[in-house]
Amino acid sequence: MQLPSDERILEVLYTSNLILSPAVVGKNIETTRVHINRRLSVLVDYGVVHRVERGYYKITESGVEYLEGELDAGELEADGE
Repeated sequence: MQLPSDERILEVLYTSNLILSPAVVGKNIETTRVHINRRLSVLVDYGVVHRVERGYYKITESGVEYLEGELDAGELEADGE
């Protein structure tokens, strides 16, 4: 997780407790759907977001732990690393 928007994306998914699309997340943090889509791919690779189905995402337990300060971003590894 490298960008400030990554944490904002996680916060939207966490506080809503819903499965959301990139467009809905982007609307809530005033960022483009394209940017959100790119960042969601990264967040999925790090295991803090789960792709429920094409175009829909939810926060994972690791994502919740990160937001609650129980998991350091340095402990996360992207798939394939």
